[in-house]
Amino acid sequence: MLFMGILTWEPEKRDEVIQRRTQWKYPEGVKRIGEWSDLAGNRVFSLAEIDDPKAMLAAASAWSDVANLEIVPLMETDEVLKLLEAEKAIRREPAD
Repeated sequence: MLFMGILTWEPEKRDEVIQRRTQWKYPEGVKRIGEWSDLAGNRVFSLAEIDDPKAMLAAASAWSDVANLEIVPLMETDEVLKLLEAEKAIRREPAD
C-alpha cells in the first residue's frame, strides 16, 4: 500500500534533521517511490510502498525524537472512484 509521510520539524532541529537524513536509509520493507523537500523549509514529503506495519513502525520511530511525522494512506484516484461506484451500486440494488 502507498503512504505519504510528511515530516516537519522546528527550526532549531534543522541541522540535526539534515545530518540524520544524509546518513539514514529506508528500512527493509519500505520501498521509496520519491521524496520531496519543501523549499520554504522545515518539511519533507516522502512517498513509499509499505506492506508490513513493522516496516512502517521502524521508519516512523527513527524520526520521533527530532520531528513530527504524519502518515497518510493513499490509493490511485481512479481505483477509489471504481470502489465508490461499486459500493454505491450495491446500496442501490433492491433487496429480495
